[in-house]
Parts: sequence; structure tokens; C-alpha cells
Amino acid sequence: MTVTVVAGNPKPGSRTLEAAGLLASELTGGRADHQVDVITLGSGLLGWGDDAVKAAVETVASSDIVVFASPTFKATYTGVLKLFLDQFATDEGLRDVVAVPLMLGAGPAHALAPDLLLKPVLVELGAITPAPGLYLIDTSFTTDTRIVDYARRWGPTITAAADARKGASA
Repeated sequence: MTVTVVAGNPKPGSRTLEAAGLLASELTGGRADHQVDVITLGSGLLGWGDDAVKAAVETVASSDIVVFASPTFKATYTGVLKLFLDQFATDEGLRDVVAVPLMLGAGPAHALAPDLLLKPVLVELGAITPAPGLYLIDTSFTTDTRIVDYARRWGPTITAAADARKGASA
């Protein structure tokens, strides 16, 4: 099973990337195979045909499970993540990918953002989202139990969906 984390934070090496990696590890019992720190793709995100962006898109599209993570910015996911998601074809770009929407914020006011804002765009791109998204408080996700609790509750569903899709496409 190939697992990838995508972090759409305007700062490289962010807490968002860290949280996505922690979630991927808890869901699957191992480290993610790949990570895409979207901001490091730079200006290639602004057009079409950039080799680094193309490689990142191919990595994500060929993964079984992808954690898509973003800080909450102006009550939604970041423009950097949107630029990356725009590189995927509608209905087909994330076909057979099991996606997990993850967002971080400073407080609980935007706790529904992963499901209301990020999940719909992932589905529009063809992803399967068998579980609710996860919202974390950016200052406490390393000390609270939310990632572990989420993984215990939804990990079997997420991995089963990935196994089923992988088996169906083989």
C-alpha cells in the first residue's frame, strides 16, 4: 500500500506537514512512502507542464492513501493547496485514491472546514473519502490524543477502502 502526505502550507517544513505525517503513520502503522510539501514546488504551480509539479501529481495520483493537509487560512484551505489540486483532472485525477482531509487551526471555530471545504474538492477530483475529515488545533496536536483517536476509529475503514479499491483495479 502506497501512502503519501500532501501539505499545502505556505511555509516549508511546517506543523501541517508534521501533522499529516503523524496521521499517516497512525492510520497505516508505518511512515508515509512519499511527502509533497507543496510550497517547495514554487512557481511551477502557476502554470502547466512543470516537471517537479508533474512528478508530484503522478506520485499522489498513484498512491493508495493520501492525507491532504492544510492550515485553516481565511476560514478555508490555502491557495497553495488549491494551486496544487488544480493540477488534477476533474473526476479522474484522484481516481482510486483514498483521501483523508486534514486541517489545522488556532481554535475550534473552523472544526467543520475539512468536511465542508476540503473534502468536496477531493471528491470532485475523483477521490474516495470514506471517513470524515480531521481538524486539529495547531498548538496541541502533538500532545493531545486526537490523531490516535481518529486513527483508531477510522483507520480500519480507510485502509479497507484502499485495499478494496486496489483489489478492484488489479
